[in-house]
Amino acid sequence: MSNLDRQATLSVCGGRGFVVAEPVRELLTPRHVRLGESTEVRRLLPNLGRRMVGAWAFVDHYGPDDIADEPGMQVPPHPHMGLQTVSWLHEGEVLHRDSLGSLETIRPRELGLMTSGRAISHSEESPRPHASLLHGAQLWVALPDAHRAVEPHFQHHTDLPTVTAPGLSATVILGTLDGATSPGTAYTPIVGADLALSRGADARLPLDPDFEYAVLSMSGEAEVDGVPVLPGSMLYLGCGRTELPLRAESDAGLMLLGGEPFEEEIVMWWNFVGRTQDDITQAREDWMNGDRFGAVRGYDGAPLPAPALPPVPLKPRGRVR
Repeated sequence: MSNLDRQATLSVCGGRGFVVAEPVRELLTPRHVRLGESTEVRRLLPNLGRRMVGAWAFVDHYGPDDIADEPGMQVPPHPHMGLQTVSWLHEGEVLHRDSLGSLETIRPRELGLMTSGRAISHSEESPRPHASLLHGAQLWVALPDAHRAVEPHFQHHTDLPTVTAPGLSATVILGTLDGATSPGTAYTPIVGADLALSRGADARLPLDPDFEYAVLSMSGEAEVDGVPVLPGSMLYLGCGRTELPLRAESDAGLMLLGGEPFEEEIVMWWNFVGRTQDDITQAREDWMNGDRFGAVRGYDGAPLPAPALPPVPLKPRGRVR
């Protein structure tokens, strides 16, 4: 999924100096962003004061939306570099096309993982015809410097490992949780998991104290370490935890995101992750004027033009705490 913001700003993210080294409970408020004609997303990362969680650098939550009489998701071809996109659905389908020739329909609880590496372009759309409801999350993972120019590739995994406890089933989307490892390719120590809680569940999920974590609420009523987390909001948890208490007043869906704090500072703008403003400027020029990102075949529409770069120089951001 693209960042369709036509006023996209340059952001400096990452670096251990901005990580909270102890357990905290920091509730993040989403920013509402229009994505096409019939989809509105709640953007949780980057957030004012909280840019990354481990290598997770971008989190959008959307739906559940009734798109029975709507076009649904329609994101024209657009570029990415220096990151991985993670597509995760609870309801509906998304048709993925990319400049490598990939064509896959992603369905609920299936992993669509696109590693952009040095350069790729793709589109995402609701199939025709499509299901009446659309509900999911789109996430980006920043690639470390050693791998940010890797050859682009796309993976689609329909069979993912699970971790279970009374009242809890955790599907491991990316990385490792409690000894279970996703088949998706990861380039940093990371975890992403879909948590399904039954009504009345009272469970404790084992965590790695070296990771920082956050939990995104997808649906239902749940408490995360005693904090009610409503659908479309995210609770940042910091580092230093060995377990996470979870309770549910109703059937609930959550996403656990975590990883080793990302040591490198990155520059993020529009759909690009680089290390300098020059990286971003060159990528924009290549998308508008060159063939670096390839072409997406079969999408009924024109590619997205890049927004204008901000005229002011990039400024370092202050510490969160």
